[in-house]
Amino acid sequence: MKKVITLCLLCISSLILAKEPIKALIVTGQNNHNWKDSHLILQKILNESGVFTADLAITPSQGQDMSNFLPNFSAYKLIVLDYNGDAWPAATNNAFLEFVKNGGGVVVYHAADNAFRNWKEYNEIIGLGGWENRNETDGPYVYYKDGQIVRDNTPGPGGSHGQQHEYKVEIRVKNHPVTKGLPESFVHSQDELYDRMRGPALNMTILATAFSAKITGGTGRDEPILWTVNWGKGKIFHTVLGHVGGEKEHPSIDAWFSRTLLRGAEWAATGKVTQIK
Repeated sequence: MKKVITLCLLCISSLILAKEPIKALIVTGQNNHNWKDSHLILQKILNESGVFTADLAITPSQGQDMSNFLPNFSAYKLIVLDYNGDAWPAATNNAFLEFVKNGGGVVVYHAADNAFRNWKEYNEIIGLGGWENRNETDGPYVYYKDGQIVRDNTPGPGGSHGQQHEYKVEIRVKNHPVTKGLPESFVHSQDELYDRMRGPALNMTILATAFSAKITGGTGRDEPILWTVNWGKGKIFHTVLGHVGGEKEHPSIDAWFSRTLLRGAEWAATGKVTQIK
């Protein structure tokens, strides 16, 4: 009997080890941030996790012909957006929406929430966005106050941040697969802290916030940092962490960024999180 049990356990272990990695596609090529570094960082984090295998879809440069940028989204379970630039062709937009509508997972990374202000469905998918002349017509400001989510329709521009600094991230939903088992708060390395984000905020769950202190040029409010959105059958994980600029070192790419990114990515792709780290 012991031999049978041991063999069964070995079989189960072999099946787990043989599990195919989740196919992910990182979309990049234009950004107001240093996409030439960031997409390689994202690919490395995903590939080295053992959970994912990540390919790249790199757009033409700004102002160049985009008509042949036609990624095969349907070949993947996860799309990671590291893009903020020229409009995609209509066929690519439609293929992306079909991918999400039919259950594809999406990770919205940092400045990807600056993109495509005039694309209604994209803004529903990202939940909240900033910059690109966003204002009250794009949706309310969304933030935490006294432990409650506030949807603030005050007129004003969408998207800003104070000076980069280290800050504490507080988990607001502790039983979500992405956050379950994480500490109630953690200190994130020097990074931009996005604030005044606004958008449709439909079917959205704020997983974590950070206090945007006025002393660093912030709002004096608890601003969303990590959140999820459900759109069609698709699941979206949105992180504003992970600024990558022109510096040689990128302090925002710390262990907490990687850990939350990987957990959010797995949830978006599968609805579950098997990672225990």
